[in-house]
Amino acid sequence: MAKTRTRGLRRTYSRVVPGASGRVLVVDDNKVIRQLIKVNLELEGFEVVTANDGAECLDIVHRVCPDVITLDVVMPRLDGFATAAQLRADPRTRHLPLAIVSACTQHEVESGIEAGVDAFLAKPFEPAELVRVVRRLAERKDRRERKGAPAGRGRG
Repeated sequence: MAKTRTRGLRRTYSRVVPGASGRVLVVDDNKVIRQLIKVNLELEGFEVVTANDGAECLDIVHRVCPDVITLDVVMPRLDGFATAAQLRADPRTRHLPLAIVSACTQHEVESGIEAGVDAFLAKPFEPAELVRVVRRLAERKDRRERKGAPAGRGRG
């Protein structure tokens, strides 16, 4: 009989990267997708922290202080729309740029806009497009913070 190991949910944090382009919280229940997004963003100079689902995202977001959050839609415990809505309802996180990384059906886009999502990236995605979307959101947040205005919910 083969031995099996069972692992509980565990948080994965990346190391602090001096001179990083920004910190991204990647939220997806699929480990392969999480890792794919993480690697592509780290190659472009971002520091990446991951969460397995929306509930874990909400648990760690205040400790991590990300510049951008990417959210899958379909996740256990708390889906991407509910997570986005809770982030927008919290004064400490309402300014954070949010990107949905999912199939991006018309219904998902409409629901995401209602929840306050800033950008959408359809799966399967091109890594270069992922980097462009995240960089654009991080730069927009940085510009707004330098001007002293809170980062808004504009689409971009």
